[in-house]
Amino acid sequence: MATKKSSKSMKKAKQVEMQAETGSKFQLSSIKQFSQEVKSEFHKIAWPDKKHTMATTGVVVFLVFLVSFYLGTVDLLLGKLIGLVIK
Repeated sequence: MATKKSSKSMKKAKQVEMQAETGSKFQLSSIKQFSQEVKSEFHKIAWPDKKHTMATTGVVVFLVFLVSFYLGTVDLLLGKLIGLVIK
């Protein structure tokens, strides 16, 4: 059992050593490729226009106020109800 663990750790050490030797060149090319792919994907995005963005923002703000009003009302009513029950 101990020999299996040591052989596994030796294999990992060799892998890390091999990556360290070639790692910097590999990482730079990978980073460069990744950034190029991200840039090309950004060009494919269909961004919404200002009118659509403002409309959806208005809907979100309205719904936030509506839900907060509802939850505040329910909280107030439940608080009063529990206060009456406790008395």
